[in-house]
Amino acid sequence: MFHWHASELGLIHVYIKPASPNLNGKVERSHLTDKREFYQLLDYKDDVDLRLKLAQWEDYYNFLRPHAAHAGRTPYEKLKSKMLN
Repeated sequence: MFHWHASELGLIHVYIKPASPNLNGKVERSHLTDKREFYQLLDYKDDVDLRLKLAQWEDYYNFLRPHAAHAGRTPYEKLKSKMLN
């Protein structure tokens, strides 16, 4: 679906080899963080429980967890500072 939407916008969507940090470093780093801090520590009962825990993780990651890439700020704090400038 994304591929079709990109095409409608006149964009060319190209797939890259998985686990290619030299081509897609930010996404690969995000996947590594998810693996280390979420999936390896995860214990869930079913899909509904997994979705709930994933939503909680996303809230924590975006609003509470400090990020070295943002000088110790959360992604929300970084976004907010950019919007005020």
